[in-house]
Amino acid sequence: MTQAAHAYAYLRPSAVLDGTDGPHLALETSGGTTPLGAVANPRFFAGFLTDPAPAAAALLAVADVAAARYHQPQLRASLDPVVTANGDRLRFESFSGCCGVYARLDVLRDGLDGDDIGHGTTNVDVNNPLREALTRIGPAEPLHLAVGPDALEVTLFDGPVVEKKVPLPERWVRGFAETQVTAASFDLRAELPAAEAVRFLRSLPRGGGRARAAAGWVVPAGRTLRPTTRPVPGAVCLPGPERLAALQRVLRHALALRVYGPVAGDGPAASAWEVVLPGMRLTLTLSPDASRGFSGEGGVLGALATGTAEQDAELVAVLLAWEPRIDVAELAEQSGLTPARVRAALTRLGTAGQIGYDTAEAAYFHRQLPYDADRAEARNPRLRAAHALVAAGAVRLAAGGALAEVTVDDHFQRVRTDEAGRVSCTCLWWAKYRGGRGPCKHALAVAVVRERALGGPGAGA
Repeated sequence: MTQAAHAYAYLRPSAVLDGTDGPHLALETSGGTTPLGAVANPRFFAGFLTDPAPAAAALLAVADVAAARYHQPQLRASLDPVVTANGDRLRFESFSGCCGVYARLDVLRDGLDGDDIGHGTTNVDVNNPLREALTRIGPAEPLHLAVGPDALEVTLFDGPVVEKKVPLPERWVRGFAETQVTAASFDLRAELPAAEAVRFLRSLPRGGGRARAAAGWVVPAGRTLRPTTRPVPGAVCLPGPERLAALQRVLRHALALRVYGPVAGDGPAASAWEVVLPGMRLTLTLSPDASRGFSGEGGVLGALATGTAEQDAELVAVLLAWEPRIDVAELAEQSGLTPARVRAALTRLGTAGQIGYDTAEAAYFHRQLPYDADRAEARNPRLRAAHALVAAGAVRLAAGGALAEVTVDDHFQRVRTDEAGRVSCTCLWWAKYRGGRGPCKHALAVAVVRERALGGPGAGA
């Protein structure tokens, strides 16, 4: 798998510093994007964390995920978390090196006491001395938080004194895009009070092959969750319970546990596990299997394949302003697009790291990661294969458009679209995944040809 070098440049290491008013947590930022454009070391917040101990533990949990590989754990990862300031909250995000776990800490307005929260996205330095210092934060003393360097101090430096260059796998980049598509299909399935949440999470197996063998489903039972071996109605998949280990750090501060997932199907599915903390939420989203990263789920392929979503995304992008909650209906009114086209445009923007999804609020949010949607499109093998089929003239639409034939070498596949817009194909990929990992190359090729036949973008190309 190809990798790109991703460089972080910090003015100094992040640290917990002694101050006359208590310890100061100084999180140093790397290059980021703000409403004013690219900024080398943006500053987003200065003030206090209203609940220092749970905040420190939750930040460590996000860092744990960034440093972990749950599949092939002998290979270490080292990716600094992303922070987004949305005007009314701070969001800290990370992805595991294996792409199978996405972590996000939302520090809400009630968890912060200080000046105005800025707008923008950047990386924050998390180093070993900082991690050790965070473990010593107690609940009794105030904790000052600064996200970004002080403006006066910045003028005293000629350049960055801390530089990191880490390999950024393409699948890690695609994983960020896939999680927002996956999470948008989730609903709240269970909510456990604090005591039951702690009891349930502490009962889960940790590490090793036996933990993976125990993966299955859980179903609400009174105030707790009961394990089950099959996806009965109301069940939520728990794929690789050892991947929830990062939540152990915050259990003593937990107020509740909320579990999100799709309607139970026939096979494994992704799920999200949110621990409610004072003034904040910590969420881990798990891929359908410990050995299966989000990068191969294929949820963004439909939006990448068609020209309509590309053009719509350009329009929708100019209407975003780091909103903590994106209102699809409002965007549709502002842009003149249908809600369905707005969602497709948001999906495409997600491939460039500009969109995330908050399961707690069932809403998209705006951030700005340094990714390129065109690059994601060019590196996706299914999408490349679909465009090759279109270029070879391998797609033939039948009368009415519900059925299409795609010629591949000396045989052909049939792609059918029912009245509800559901697509199926006769290929082996479809037989294996039944659409559970996104459309096959034949369905993607048919979507491109159908759009051109209707006179959409790319017609006549």
